Amino acid sequence: MSILKIESLCKYYGNKKNETKALDGISLEVQTGEFLGIMGSSGSGKSTLLNCVASVIRPTGGQILVNGTDIRSLKGAELSDYRGRQIGYLFQNFELLENLTGRENILLPLALHKYEEKKGEQKLKELAAYLEIQDVLDKFPTQMSGGQKQRIAIARALATDPKVLLCDEATSALDPTTTASILDLLKDLNQKLGVTVVVITHQMS
Repeated sequence: MSILKIESLCKYYGNKKNETKALDGISLEVQTGEFLGIMGSSGSGKSTLLNCVASVIRPTGGQILVNGTDIRSLKGAELSDYRGRQIGYLFQNFELLENLTGRENILLPLALHKYEEKKGEQKLKELAAYLEIQDVLDKFPTQMSGGQKQRIAIARALATDPKVLLCDEATSALDPTTTASILDLLKDLNQKLGVTVVVITHQMS
């Protein structure tokens, strides 16, 4: 069953005389429970594609269907719900809030989307155990290694049980050993928990 379907997606920048075609008619389909890796050089439009799916930027043309709904039609509360509950986003540079502990970073999306506190704490406990981050929950990002930061970021991205996890060069800031560990973790999330994962990268281990 298709969870994500992209049809003739385009994103152009500039005017006709100086137009840059970041995406030019891209079509692809992702099945529920699939692990999809998208590889390409810098400037090939990989991040633009994910940002369109995440509704961070608006495409010039085409469709993005998530569970059959064209996300370009979403507005207001529906769009907020999509961003908070339907997708999780894993950033290249972690994007943790430096003034919050690991625990607070993970709980933030749950608070923003009005999850019950008890359920949020239970979800935090489950994710912390699975990702082996119990010992850094009360540390600030500046006190964590790169791998620990990315595990906290993964927990934050998964906190609201998203249908799709989008990973934008999620290991590019990490050393080779930690990169392999994080990629194995993403594959494990996909295989054991059934999370649909879309990864963009320069290389795949």
